[in-house]
Amino acid sequence: MKTLALSTESRMIAGAVLITIVTIEFGGWFMTRIARGGVPMTDFQRSFARAGHGHAGVLVLLGLIGLLYADATGLTGVLLWTARLGVPVAAILMSGGFFAASAGRGATAPNRFVWILWIGALSLAAGVLSLGLGLLTA
Repeated sequence: MKTLALSTESRMIAGAVLITIVTIEFGGWFMTRIARGGVPMTDFQRSFARAGHGHAGVLVLLGLIGLLYADATGLTGVLLWTARLGVPVAAILMSGGFFAASAGRGATAPNRFVWILWIGALSLAAGVLSLGLGLLTA
């Protein structure tokens, strides 16, 4: 049976990503304040807060799993780095995009910062495509 060995680069990224989970925990606490009505928000803002928090948690986990697979591909250079970092960067950009796009007192629609969310979606697509294709061609 083969043992899993992470590259130094993937190990360092995984360590940094694991540390970000503390911010997701803080977001969960903040979500409890929102749910109890302790933070005045519109329905739109509550929806975007839930989406931002949910995307952060799911994408951080997907990013950690992706790091395990990235080192199993035959990818090199930019494609390997895209496979390693695409999903973790998307976790930051997409969740941050939801929060930034809904900022402001009484907001009922996304503001001009919604572009951050879409850049995150591109990062996610690039990360999973490079990782998936790298695994299929390894």
